[in-house]
Amino acid sequence: MITRLLVANRGEIARRIFRTCRRLGVETVAIFSDVDRDEPHVDEADHAFHLPGVSAAETYLDIDRIIAIASESGADAVHPGYGFLAENAVFAEKVVGAGLVWVGPTPESMRQMGSKIEAKALMAGAGVPILPGADLSDLQPDDIQTHGNDIGYPLLVKASAGGGGKGMRIVESPDGLLVAVEGASREANSAFGDDTVFLERYLTSPRHIEIQIIGDTHGEVVSLFERECSIQRRHQKIIEESPAVGLDEDIRRQMSEAAVAAGKTVGYIGAGTVEFVFEDGHFYFLEMNTRLQVEHAVTEMITGLDLVEIQLQIAQSLPIPDGVRHAAITGHAVEARLYAEDPENDFLPVIGKVERFEFEERAGLRVDSGVESGSTISIHYDPMVAKVIAHADTRADATLLLSESLRSARIHATTTNRDLLVRVLEDPEYLEGKIDTHFLERRGIAQLSRPLADEEDEMAAAEACALTDQLAARQSARVLATLPGGWRNQSSIPQRRGYAGKHGEYLISYRLDGDQVAFTFGETARIISLDPAHVAYARGDATTEFQVSRYGDLRFVDGNGWATRLVTVPRFPPPEGLETTGSLHSPMPGKIIRIEVAVEDHVEEGDTLVVIEAMKMEHTIKAPYPGTIEAVKFTEGSQVAADAVLVVVRPD
Repeated sequence: MITRLLVANRGEIARRIFRTCRRLGVETVAIFSDVDRDEPHVDEADHAFHLPGVSAAETYLDIDRIIAIASESGADAVHPGYGFLAENAVFAEKVVGAGLVWVGPTPESMRQMGSKIEAKALMAGAGVPILPGADLSDLQPDDIQTHGNDIGYPLLVKASAGGGGKGMRIVESPDGLLVAVEGASREANSAFGDDTVFLERYLTSPRHIEIQIIGDTHGEVVSLFERECSIQRRHQKIIEESPAVGLDEDIRRQMSEAAVAAGKTVGYIGAGTVEFVFEDGHFYFLEMNTRLQVEHAVTEMITGLDLVEIQLQIAQSLPIPDGVRHAAITGHAVEARLYAEDPENDFLPVIGKVERFEFEERAGLRVDSGVESGSTISIHYDPMVAKVIAHADTRADATLLLSESLRSARIHATTTNRDLLVRVLEDPEYLEGKIDTHFLERRGIAQLSRPLADEEDEMAAAEACALTDQLAARQSARVLATLPGGWRNQSSIPQRRGYAGKHGEYLISYRLDGDQVAFTFGETARIISLDPAHVAYARGDATTEFQVSRYGDLRFVDGNGWATRLVTVPRFPPPEGLETTGSLHSPMPGKIIRIEVAVEDHVEEGDTLVVIEAMKMEHTIKAPYPGTIEAVKFTEGSQVAADAVLVVVRPD
């Protein structure tokens, strides 16, 4: 019997597992790196142990140290969560070798499915449909080109180990194949410690549908329905739902049978996922994830089951519960992954402090988060902030609940994909079920990435900041005031305050007269209520209300269904024009892994200059125009801050 469980992970998944353990009376053990010392999962565990260091390699991937902690802590079982060591067969073997219960599949199953190349061969033998592809191991460039031509373009270069869009490249023509193979191989090695890549036929408008399976130590494997995971960016899911849209019962049955056959082929034990691509009524094996998935919550919401509890039962050699065998779909669930990233800047990760993180409690809403107010998003780990799941009787109702919850949430962080998620959930084609893995590109990433707050909203937010900032300044100076919101019963001199937001800068000029405020631009407004964190005023028949939060020079304004982030503009801004013309900046903090140019080199528009890695993803800095390299500010291996000048290109 499992009495004390170590979770070899962090953040949201650790908290998720701890929640189940508390209900079952199982003690929990957390591990944490230097930068995670104050994160929520540490506080929620019964016991916590330090992993010295900050990078994943020296902390959450340190197998021997984690095994030692498990023994030291008195744990009798280890749950890997997802990510990090979740699909590492060596880790599983060492856990078992230390006399601990491993909550997961056998190392043999993990090895078979951990290599996508081997997995495809096994599935073909089991009669599961697969896409044409080619293993590139130990091949020369000419052989790679030959295989590419045989498969046909477009095609995908994919990492054999791992997933999440890392080590993956789309190749449209033979000219780009070798460069794509090199880049995917390098990224795969960084993310998974294995640079093996392969080629696969690329479908132009597929859907991504996966089947949840459960296997036990007695040889039984069952399916728990499907999840639609077609809304993706960078080949990584951001919105998932169950049941899949418009999937007829015959196809659902065929896919479930294929997933069960896949599980039985490898003697699968525990919770796993068999993923398929689906196009024109046909489905093909994509990969098998030998772990719990981020999106497992939607399956839990439609079935009422706790997959972590089932994992723990199966790890103790209990048979698959009857509730799993006889599970049924109830209603519809939709999940959105909230990331600290900038959709308007190629979805680059954004680090920084989460000043405030609050969702309104609603029936049918579940928020699984690795952060809380005051947490920090680090460069060292995945930038997912939370997964937000809504469940209702119908897809339309679940989608509406999710979009409204995201709109009203207080998410005061540097940048997130919240607005993009809302726009997708409210998009007419999404609501009609017209989705595939290219949905974002087809509907226009630029359009979907637009802030929910338009320029007019942002101007109103700046006005709200001006009013509340003045009152906050008065209160901090202990100046007494009378009448609504603390205004004096006399005409005041004009006030001016400046703010900058997504759409531009706003110089707010206004004059106060009793409970009236006259803005330089716009009608006079009547103040209804005012305090340093809230303002409501009426213009004609329209009443506007805002919540204003201030953190140093930052202002977060939550309006009616939207939120915006403003920065105070100093009255005397620093002089401009001090930077060298042609300076190219780092779009994010990270590590320089490749420099392609030297001083005095001539470059053409689009030439690669520098490659940066952050959060196990690569970003390429390219020449914006023809020119000559005037300066290279760093060397390979250097850590750089966001917005650091990397290269100076003197235009021709």
